[in-house]
Amino acid sequence: MSLEQYIEQTILPQYDAFDGGHRRDHALTVIDESLKLAREHGADERMAYVIAAYHDLGLRIDREKHHIYSGEILMADETLHRWFTEEQLATMRDAVEDHRASSKNPPRTIYGAIVAEADRQIDPLTVIRRTMAYSARLYPDGDFETLFQRTKAHLQEKYAEGGYLKLWLNSERNVRGLEELRAIIRDEERLRQIASQV
Repeated sequence: MSLEQYIEQTILPQYDAFDGGHRRDHALTVIDESLKLAREHGADERMAYVIAAYHDLGLRIDREKHHIYSGEILMADETLHRWFTEEQLATMRDAVEDHRASSKNPPRTIYGAIVAEADRQIDPLTVIRRTMAYSARLYPDGDFETLFQRTKAHLQEKYAEGGYLKLWLNSERNVRGLEELRAIIRDEERLRQIASQV
């Protein structure tokens, strides 16, 4: 069995049980973007591939600390020893742990920066849709205004100027998406219209 077969048959199916914003399509998008960034920055593509595949597996244990659990899951996977050294695996664990958008520290390696950047996926409509969906899960009985206010507050805290989200590699896709999203956040009426369509 090749590394790719192992990931496709054993790891990626685990995403099918996660919330709508973290399903297999999300993992595949992070993998594709990670591979592109690895090529651009001269990093090992196989390591970037595995890091991206494992980056959210900890969601099956806990959302708040999923990045830590994801790193533990990667390190506990004995099958990966077929393809990687202990040192490579430790670097990969660190990268998985460093992908979290709310992390106050920069990634420890280029691999952490790659997966963090790939995970951002700053498409304004997708970000707003995912935030509204998460708000609805937190407040299942909430009316539109409750969900909208929670969504607006989260977008301000994370994505607005001065928000905690950092772009470590400033990929063109994310820079452009962040600029567009910030324009929407500044225009509450436009944000409200988009949220109501969602």
